[in-house]
Amino acid sequence: MATPGKCFLVTGPPGIGKTTLVMKVLESLKISNPTLNVQGFYTREIREGNNERVGFEVVTLDGRRGPLASTTISSAESLRWPTVGKYKVDVASFESLAQPELQIKEDTDLFIIDEVGKMELYSSSFFPAVLKVLESNIPLLASIPIPKFGRDIPGVARLRNHPGATVFTLNTGNRDSIKEEIYTQLVNLLQKH
Repeated sequence: MATPGKCFLVTGPPGIGKTTLVMKVLESLKISNPTLNVQGFYTREIREGNNERVGFEVVTLDGRRGPLASTTISSAESLRWPTVGKYKVDVASFESLAQPELQIKEDTDLFIIDEVGKMELYSSSFFPAVLKVLESNIPLLASIPIPKFGRDIPGVARLRNHPGATVFTLNTGNRDSIKEEIYTQLVNLLQKH
C-alpha cells in the first residue's frame, strides 16, 4: 500500500496547464537535486498548419518519442485502433515507449506519468503497471483528467480515490501555488527516501 502523501495527482480542465506544471516541478527538482533518478513520460500535443491540434505524442524523460493518437494517420492497421473523440489511439506505439518507463528499479527516486487518461487506458498493460508504481512506495507525480459530465473513468477514479493519493485541481489562479506546494512536498519526501 502506498504511504499516504507519496502520490500527487494533478487534475483540471483540458488546456489548464497540467503537463506544464508537472514538467516545471520536475525541472525544479532536478535543479535542487541533480542526481535525482526519475522515470516516466509525458504527452505532448502535435499541431499542424494553422496551429490545429492533430494528435498527441508520448515523450520519455530521456527524449524518446512516438505517436499516441492522431487524426491524420490512415492505414489499414489504424482502422483497428480505438478512438477517443476524433483521435485514433496507437496503443502499440504507446506501450513500446511507456511500459519500459514504468518498470520499477531500485535506484528510482520518482515516477512521472503524464497522463493517466482515456487514451492511455486503452492499453491493457498500462494500468496494472501504474498500480505497481503506486504500490512501490516510490513517489509518483501524475496528471489525470477531470471527470466529464460528473463521470470519472474507472481507472482514473481508482487512482483519485487511492488512500496514498493527494489530488490537486488546477485553475488559472492557483497554478503557481500548487507547483510550489507539490515541489516542497516532493523535496521533503525525497530527502527521506
